[in-house]
Amino acid sequence: MMGKSKATGQDFINEVATIGRIHHVNVVKLIGFCSNGPKCALIYDFMPNGSLEKYIFPREGLIHLSYKKNFEISLGVARGIEYLHRGCDMQILHFDIKPHNILLDEDFTPKVSDFGLAKLYTSDHSIVTLTAARGTIGYMALELFYKNIGGVSYKADVYSFGMLLMEMAGKRKNFNSFTDNSNKVYFPPWVYGQLSEQREIDIDNATMEEKNMVKKMFIVAVWCIQIKPSDQPSMTKVVEMLEGGGELLQMPPKPFLYPHEIPDRDHGMANNPSEISLASEDLIFEGR
Repeated sequence: MMGKSKATGQDFINEVATIGRIHHVNVVKLIGFCSNGPKCALIYDFMPNGSLEKYIFPREGLIHLSYKKNFEISLGVARGIEYLHRGCDMQILHFDIKPHNILLDEDFTPKVSDFGLAKLYTSDHSIVTLTAARGTIGYMALELFYKNIGGVSYKADVYSFGMLLMEMAGKRKNFNSFTDNSNKVYFPPWVYGQLSEQREIDIDNATMEEKNMVKKMFIVAVWCIQIKPSDQPSMTKVVEMLEGGGELLQMPPKPFLYPHEIPDRDHGMANNPSEISLASEDLIFEGR
């Protein structure tokens, strides 16, 4: 698959340098690259099933993934991100985990892709410095905007994965203003309410095993989107939770901010709109 560089020449160099050192079944493989003046392109293995996005939010006529396959994909993505954080000689922070950046091969094996916003740090780097917030609204960790929540670290990817996992489990966008139930416009708080009150989440045509699988995905997602990075699990722990028995998982604290609880915003972190991909349906901070 060939993709044109969508940002600056430096972003292109970053992506080549990052992907060139990665070798993992759940991370996209770079075959080569070319650069001709302002035109740059990266060449990857061909991914015949495209991005995960179209399978989470399927249009009529597309394949609907089974609950089991959906779970297997989520586990593969988690393993890929864990490798980026711990499996390389350098720590790689992706900063843009979302459905569109997860590609699927012919067997629906997921591959983490698009490293244009990624940053490399030494493995002992627990807190990193950024000059601007980076990522896609709706998947970006709160510490990218609010300094008093905690420093920016690999936990930013954990938060993004949690938002992705929530959408995979629910097979819907986290923010949907067209839903029939006004309580479900912003999905994560509704899911937490159902889980904390031990109410069953409706899952169409699912076996008990599949329902338990989806419930486990929801619980892990809620752990990942805790407000403070210090309360979030590492990706190694996330993989362990997904691989383990759902009945052993504890419910996390309620993770969502409400308008009166939101801290003062640090305007110094997000003043470069060119590094933030804006999707109008994801423009929501309240209740996160």
